[in-house]
Amino acid sequence: MKKKVIIIGVILAVALTGGFLYRSNNTKSGGADHAEKTETGHKDEKPGEHKVNKEGHDEHGEEGKIKMTAEMQKQNGVSVATVKKQRMAGVISVTGKVEANADKIAHVSPRISGKVVSVRASLGDSVAAGQPLATLDSVELGEALSRYHQSKTKLALAQSNMERIKNLVETKIAARKDILLAETDFKTVQTELHTDEERLSLYGLALSDLKGDDHKRPLLPVRSPIGGVITEKHAIVGELSDPSKSLYTIADLSSVWVVVDINEKDLAKVHKGQATNVIVGAYPDLKLKGRITYIADLVEQSTRTVKARIEVANPGRKLKPEMFATVELTLAADAPPVLAVPEDALQDLDGKKVVFVAENATEFAARPVQTGRSASGLVEIVSGLKEGENYAVKGSFILKSEIKKGEMKDEH
Repeated sequence: MKKKVIIIGVILAVALTGGFLYRSNNTKSGGADHAEKTETGHKDEKPGEHKVNKEGHDEHGEEGKIKMTAEMQKQNGVSVATVKKQRMAGVISVTGKVEANADKIAHVSPRISGKVVSVRASLGDSVAAGQPLATLDSVELGEALSRYHQSKTKLALAQSNMERIKNLVETKIAARKDILLAETDFKTVQTELHTDEERLSLYGLALSDLKGDDHKRPLLPVRSPIGGVITEKHAIVGELSDPSKSLYTIADLSSVWVVVDINEKDLAKVHKGQATNVIVGAYPDLKLKGRITYIADLVEQSTRTVKARIEVANPGRKLKPEMFATVELTLAADAPPVLAVPEDALQDLDGKKVVFVAENATEFAARPVQTGRSASGLVEIVSGLKEGENYAVKGSFILKSEIKKGEMKDEH
């Protein structure tokens, strides 16, 4: 029995000794391998450093920094400039409303009374000057035409009589006083015919419209006096119309007015002919140039403001009457110079306004800055930059994109 106990004890002792030796050897081997891998993996790279790879592309380094070779800067349109002080033009921002140019609006109505028999244009149509918009059947026009035809007949008879008396005078059958009377009658009837033609032209009927069948009663065309867009239409077939009733309103919207309210305290800074930028909500990236053409002489008591009118060219008719607009009134650059950079040099990064400062020829750092006023494409830098520092004046968006790419890679 004792022998069995001794044998079992020896076996257990051998097994425990072997397990301990195996574990000790593996621990030493694994530690050495790990140390070797660690040393190999980091012997050339510092933690957090952002490097340029073999292809010349930038790599993410310290937070907010980016490296980019000169060649890659050129390919991506990144250019560097020096921060300097500049005089900035002041800006007054006011709100207003777009209106049709009142100097280019026409209310179209017939010259005489009549009944509308046809309508040739509708709301929103673009029309040319002289284009017929509607036609009327008018009793007054019929009477004028009757007088015109009578005058034409009388003129033909007077001319025939004058020529007959001329022949008689030449053969000494008639006296010379007879030819003088005949010529007087002819000129009188000729004047009457001219008056009748002028009357028809005043009504809106051209002599070319009278060619053809004289017995056919022509209709009176109502023509557009200007080229533009039909903004109102009241012409309805079968209704009576007269000069007091407008059938159409035509507006030439190639230029429009923007009427704004200027505070009384700013009046000394505003004058006729002053340049402006007009922006509407429908096209926030579009700045249309305009000029002040009128400043009212009266101050509104309730608001203490003065009305001003700005005329703006309207290519493509993007500005529509009744649109609300923001108007920037450019002031003279008479203030002291301040540190300023172009708007394109500023980027939004993590909720902050940043400028990419060039720390050396290949490295840029996103520097948070505090901005002030802006005007004419420049933004004042209140703090964050110093005069003489170099920064990315162009291509800052590319640098921002590369930083974002690096952050996404780090997250993975």
